Amino acid sequence: MKQLNEVIDLLFSAGIPIPGAKVSQEEAVRIVREHHPYAEYCIVSKWRWIDLDVTPEQRAELARTNRQPVVIYADTVIYDSQRRWDVGDFVRTSYLHKFEDGFIFQTLNTIYILIGDGIRTRASLETLGRIF
Repeated sequence: MKQLNEVIDLLFSAGIPIPGAKVSQEEAVRIVREHHPYAEYCIVSKWRWIDLDVTPEQRAELARTNRQPVVIYADTVIYDSQRRWDVGDFVRTSYLHKFEDGFIFQTLNTIYILIGDGIRTRASLETLGRIF
């Protein structure tokens, strides 16, 4: 029951509100193409910025590979340039590589455009692993 409550807290707790992009889908595409003309991208809404609790060793390994212990969980895919997800699907990113302009979340493989306001929360790797 504790594990279920942790997942519920991760997905539905109030967290800390943080802003995302206040632009249309077309404007989001224009912005990502301007910054990253050849990158694959995914536009999402209803998202959560999840800071992960990691050990010093895990943090060091992520840093060694130019990543940070942060992922995005989004309830709604608006558009995915690779067609991995359908419109309306949910998605969880891989680890953060770079964050730009307050709404461009870049992993090593994909650019995520965070549309609308989101929630910042914290979770363990174990809890995050339970949502898929």
